[in-house]
Amino acid sequence: MADPRLTIAGRELRVLGREKTIVLALLIQLFIAAFSSFLVVGLVSLYDPGSVEGYEVEVAVTGDARADLLDAVRETPSLGGEGYDSRDAALTAFENGQVDAVLATETVEGRVQVEALAPDSNVRTTLVVVQLRDALRAFERGERADRAAYLDSTPLDLPPEGTSSPYYSFTYTVLVPLLLFLPVFISGSIAVDSLTEEFERGTLELLRVAPISLLDIVDGKLLAAAVLAPAQAGLWIALLRFNGTAVSNPVVLIGLVAAFSLLVVGLGSAVGLLAPDRRAAQFLYSIGVLAVFGGATLLPGSPANTVAKLAIGSADAVTYLTVAGYGVLAVGAYLLVRVLVTRYEVVSA
Repeated sequence: MADPRLTIAGRELRVLGREKTIVLALLIQLFIAAFSSFLVVGLVSLYDPGSVEGYEVEVAVTGDARADLLDAVRETPSLGGEGYDSRDAALTAFENGQVDAVLATETVEGRVQVEALAPDSNVRTTLVVVQLRDALRAFERGERADRAAYLDSTPLDLPPEGTSSPYYSFTYTVLVPLLLFLPVFISGSIAVDSLTEEFERGTLELLRVAPISLLDIVDGKLLAAAVLAPAQAGLWIALLRFNGTAVSNPVVLIGLVAAFSLLVVGLGSAVGLLAPDRRAAQFLYSIGVLAVFGGATLLPGSPANTVAKLAIGSADAVTYLTVAGYGVLAVGAYLLVRVLVTRYEVVSA
């Protein structure tokens, strides 16, 4: 005789296959994973506008420190600089569209002050501001290095310049965690809907008439929802690797997603049992998930940080212990659901 939990899980998966909203969500994730190498170019432009190539920002530089600032501007990628003898001439060039921004310098009491003027409420504004920020950082670094010889002691060492690629950073800190955790949240929402729908339609009592326990019913629904996320995670990782994005530790990542899936689905099942009304249950589930993951981001081993380390291949012993810790939390959530189901059976008997 087949395990009733597997029978119920299979029934739930068949029902989900007919849900247009769920199918659409899966197709969107599939599109992102399948075309990640193309999407990442446009998304990185939003994530880090300074990484955009092929567009050069022209900057007018004026003032008594324009020579040093011009050098910093010209050394900054995608920036071109032109010196102007006066502030008025630079502003006129800006107003006539000859330059995209103005940097006006003035030395006051031995300190160089720079006033930046950029387009207001323009589609180029973000790009221009980011490029100007990079140029001013380079200028500041040069000024500090030049004046270091006049200090009796060095208050702080200059931090090393960042050399990481924005594409690399975006892929492993945003794209990969997004693809791995989005299915987890969807699975939890499915668990909430599955239980509350049974309560609202009154079909839960019909299921209990069959020779299966309420515990088997909840286990089957929980299994159907929890298995979706790691299955999707495996597919997304395979598609990312097919597109040339190296993802290390795929087995551990899938195991981590499975742990989070069980944890979140357990949370959703508990909410569905305690709040049978669908709207209230979904609201409580959303608040609970935000609280759990929001609080976890404050930890050194936050979910996104753990995924990034594993995907990059820089995981250490602490990272693997963190994964094991999340697994223990997931088992605890599942046991909590079983306790709630047992108490519900006693109360409703």
